[in-house]
Amino acid sequence: MSGARCRTLYPFSGERHGQGLRFAAGELITLLQVPDGGWWEGEKDDGLRGWFPASYVQLLEKPGMVPPPLGEESQTVVLPPGWQSYLSPQGRRYYVNTATNETTWERPSTSPGIPASPGPHRSSLPPTVNGYHVAGTPAHPPETAHMSVRKSTGDSQNLGSSSPSKKQSKENTITINCVTFPHPDTMLEQQLLKPTEWSYCDYFWADKKDPQGNGTVAGFELLLQKQLKGKQMQKEMSEFIRERIKIEEEYAKNLAKLSQNSLAAQEEGSLGEAWAQVKKSLADEAEVHLKFSAKLHSEVEKPLMNFRENFKKDMKKCDHHIADLRKQLVSRYAAVEKARKALTERQRDLEMKTQQLEIKLSNKTEEDIKKARRKSTQAGDDLMRCVDLYNQAQSKWFEEMVTTTLELERLEVERVEMIRQHLCQYTQLRHETDMFNQSTVEPVDQLLRKVDPAKDRELWVREHKTGNIRPVDMEI
Repeated sequence: MSGARCRTLYPFSGERHGQGLRFAAGELITLLQVPDGGWWEGEKDDGLRGWFPASYVQLLEKPGMVPPPLGEESQTVVLPPGWQSYLSPQGRRYYVNTATNETTWERPSTSPGIPASPGPHRSSLPPTVNGYHVAGTPAHPPETAHMSVRKSTGDSQNLGSSSPSKKQSKENTITINCVTFPHPDTMLEQQLLKPTEWSYCDYFWADKKDPQGNGTVAGFELLLQKQLKGKQMQKEMSEFIRERIKIEEEYAKNLAKLSQNSLAAQEEGSLGEAWAQVKKSLADEAEVHLKFSAKLHSEVEKPLMNFRENFKKDMKKCDHHIADLRKQLVSRYAAVEKARKALTERQRDLEMKTQQLEIKLSNKTEEDIKKARRKSTQAGDDLMRCVDLYNQAQSKWFEEMVTTTLELERLEVERVEMIRQHLCQYTQLRHETDMFNQSTVEPVDQLLRKVDPAKDRELWVREHKTGNIRPVDMEI
């Protein structure tokens, strides 16, 4: 096994060991010595050498690919179904039943009732820690163990069909407000979900600093604020139309009242006829404005109000749904951090007990180490489970964010288009009202053009004349 490569699973300080090799999780080490006892010697790529616990690393090369020592059987020997053979770090071959996880030094028989080839007494291998036996022997096929390490250390993994691949390694990601993003220094270029459209679903994933300096505002909150502002603007537009309706109704009422006024009712002739038409046009105009106000209510104000209520319900549903998912994501992230802390404590405890074993050999110390290793393994499993749950929560949040932001985008387009259409309807009604008003004025214009003072005088004289004989001087 000397010269084989391995990857560190957890950080190791090496401070309590005179020749300990300090490393962080995810580093590569070349093995120099792999003696029994659970401690190996290795060299990092930067040239540092030292000893470290075998349970803290994962072999990269497949032990089964190492040529077997003389006297050992070939890897090509046919084994019963479900059995695979591997080499221990000391070069000794052992066998694993992938279905039952049974391990043995003795090659299993290919036929029932036929003993296996001569070898050591059949027995189970030592307990496993982080995918390895206590003595450093792999407990599972290397391919399976390596996949679990990739998952725990965070190489690329698919979070869902609609979610882009996220790199989970500590070096390639950065977590901001419980959301994991690619690290800016190692981030590959991401393809926009809706290129060239400036869609909401592409530009509101991160949080933004509050302009007032009171913290941060989530990108989705900015979208909600925009939608709420749009809802408020629509409400104010509805109020504006309502005020316009009141003005029209009051104006029509005053016009109708004025048309009944008796002022100048005694005017005669063509001018009197024109004056009567002026008063009649006021009544006609009042009717036009009443119709205009009624249409404003039914065709503009009412649709705006109804749409605003439906828009409010949709907004509330979107807000609560995303908020719940974000809370769940925060909870999952807190669980990951708690599990990570627990794993660090278990590793520290295991390291301390291992050092105690070097100082004082006793059965009790060995038993304590076994317990510490089991707890460390359990803590590692708990961390992996918490990370999986976190990734699932983030994937669900991602999918719902895409769906919801697209829905908000649709609602915004629908709101703007609806208001545009009804404002166009408002201007159309205005044009129609102006046309009707013009039609009520046209008869007045025609009559005013026909006003003829001479003709009026003639008609009046004919009707009211008292005699056309002029007086003369009196004679004496």
